[in-house]
Amino acid sequence: MALELRQQLKLTQQLIMTPQLQMAIKLLQLTRLELLSTVNQELEENPTLEEEIHEAAVDEHLDEQTESKDADLPDAKEVTIEEKIRDDIDWSNYLDEYSSSGKTHYETEKKESPNFESFVARKESLREHLLWQLLMTSPTEEEEKIGSIIAGNLKKDGYLDASVEDIVTMSGVGTEKVEEILFLMQTFDPIGVCARDLSECLLIQARHFDLDDTIVTQIIEQHLNHLENKNYKAIAKSLKENIEDIITAINVIKGLEPRPGRQFSDEEPQYIIPDVFVYKVENEFIIWVNDDGMPKLHVNNFYRNAIRDGKRFSSEAKNYIQEKIRSATWLIRSIHQRQKTIYRVMESILKFQRKFFEKGISHLKPMVLRDVATDIGMHESTISRVTTNKYAHTPRGIFELKYFFNSSIQCFHGEAIASASVQDKIRQIIESEDPKKPYSDDKISVFLKEENICIARRTVAKYREIMRVLPSNKRKQF
Repeated sequence: MALELRQQLKLTQQLIMTPQLQMAIKLLQLTRLELLSTVNQELEENPTLEEEIHEAAVDEHLDEQTESKDADLPDAKEVTIEEKIRDDIDWSNYLDEYSSSGKTHYETEKKESPNFESFVARKESLREHLLWQLLMTSPTEEEEKIGSIIAGNLKKDGYLDASVEDIVTMSGVGTEKVEEILFLMQTFDPIGVCARDLSECLLIQARHFDLDDTIVTQIIEQHLNHLENKNYKAIAKSLKENIEDIITAINVIKGLEPRPGRQFSDEEPQYIIPDVFVYKVENEFIIWVNDDGMPKLHVNNFYRNAIRDGKRFSSEAKNYIQEKIRSATWLIRSIHQRQKTIYRVMESILKFQRKFFEKGISHLKPMVLRDVATDIGMHESTISRVTTNKYAHTPRGIFELKYFFNSSIQCFHGEAIASASVQDKIRQIIESEDPKKPYSDDKISVFLKEENICIARRTVAKYREIMRVLPSNKRKQF
């Protein structure tokens, strides 16, 4: 068999990621804040991209208001001021009286102005708070150095993240001096700060409230594990005390602060701005994509007309302008496509989960990404990008779009139920229980079976952990 080279035409289909498609996918998965940041960056870097400012409309509106106000005013005569100097004034006496020297006050530039640094909106940190208290004790330079090292090695919750040996190595001071300053700083506000573990933190607070050598300190030193598991009988048996006294001491321990540094946390709350709003008007739901704060973009007409009129540019300048115009056009189209896709996805979710919007979480249906993807004719990966970190404001509250996609739980009779609805039923059962006799996971499973929900005990435990609810032995109240 002879080998030979031959040319052949072959028609194939291949998916190519064009720059426009890449930009559309990138913008689709961005959050609202990330999209605003991307748009603002493009406005700075792309000279052909501009933000629309409706100045003409504002001016016309103001002119119309001014004309309407002028039309409502009645005709009035023009006011004229006639100045006439009287002849009977003795100007010599006038000047002598008001030109006499008296007490004169001069304002100089040395006048004290307010310290604008005091108006900076910043919370005091835990380190600054501790060092301020240390300076109030008039420390030596060596003591101030040790205190600065201790304050600089604190965690956010106020616990010391370094051993005494590490502080000795960093400061070059003896162990006794380091322990002395550490003991001093443990008495500072907030009480319990600079502790090395939970036991020491609670003991410092008990010492502050004059509870040394009491049942409280004995429980903290010897029975924290029993306290965690609420095994109060074991504590009473070990300490040979009445169960009532043990419960009283435990209530005191519950009032202590396990994380003394939390009040100085610099974490700011993150406020959610919904990407889409769902309103109910009479018996219909209206969807509105949130465009507030989003710049209205358009391509600069100067550059567009310059290219269209064929003005003389160098080849490099012409290619640069064409590339920037193309990039701006792709960005504008991608933003419009993003908003349109979010609307279509929310519209499909509303169609599948209409009972949820009308009656609440107990009527949430099981749904997967494939259901919405098939409904609007898109790929599941696109639906996943749209629903990630996107939020909807509904009559039932603010929810992430991912929230509406739930796995199904089989019922004995009838349709399947969403896992989120099962979690809500578990929460309602736990809230209705007797605190002295909380329901076990097995008992909750029995209650759910009575409501036609087939669910195992281990599934109840999994959902309870997702909701951050303690097991029954730790929920028990005495």
